[in-house]
Amino acid sequence: MDINTFYGIMIPFLGTALGSAAVFVMKKELNKKVEKALTAFAAGVMTAASVWSLLIPAMDSSTHLGKLAFLPAVLGFWAGTIFLLGLDKLIPHLHRFADEAEGPRSNLARTTMMVLAVTIHNIPEGMAVGVVFAGALTGSSSLTLSAAIALSLGIAIQNFPEGAIISMPLHSEGKSKTWAFAAGALSGAVEPIAALVTILFSGLLVPIMPFLLSFAAGAMFYVVVEELIPEMSAGEHSNIGVVVYSFGFTLMMMLDVALG
Repeated sequence: MDINTFYGIMIPFLGTALGSAAVFVMKKELNKKVEKALTAFAAGVMTAASVWSLLIPAMDSSTHLGKLAFLPAVLGFWAGTIFLLGLDKLIPHLHRFADEAEGPRSNLARTTMMVLAVTIHNIPEGMAVGVVFAGALTGSSSLTLSAAIALSLGIAIQNFPEGAIISMPLHSEGKSKTWAFAAGALSGAVEPIAALVTILFSGLLVPIMPFLLSFAAGAMFYVVVEELIPEMSAGEHSNIGVVVYSFGFTLMMMLDVALG
């Protein structure tokens, strides 16, 4: 793995860390409308990344299957969805606006389960970055290094507000600014780890690269539909979420096309 790839897989983590650092400069918890808008932006970016950076390349890499070129993408998409569903059932976690935790019963603190919820949905983002870089490095798909960088930038952009959404509520619940920052930043550490593991095994994964691309897409779609869209649409002023979702979607689409 060269230095450019290393920097590339660290970009999303940097976005989370910078966002988490907002706890040092902001005195109040994020306004609910702002939080809803930021969640919608993340959902839009993840949706566009799943389509342009993952599903389309997966099908482009399967053209040798003729009319069945969609098959690896469909199978991988469902595998990713089921994988995230399994994590939801196995790991105790708490979404930001929820009153009750999901997963098995646990005595974990509320703040810990909030961090776990974000960590779960960061896993597919890290896998997505890793598999796109792996595809570009091995030449096993239509992906390029520029496309991989575009995906990293897009995820980093949506990770920035996400970091703030984690650290600010933690501080408002009584945690120190340093603790809240560390928890927010560490929730994003799973992304470069997942990306690195995928890249290290890229030589073995070449034959199933289309499946892996769509696997990451399915996992990301699960997060968007199960968590982000309900949060951005809850309560009043849901139109804010729709508009910002569209902005995030088109921004990620432009990044992928322009840099890919």
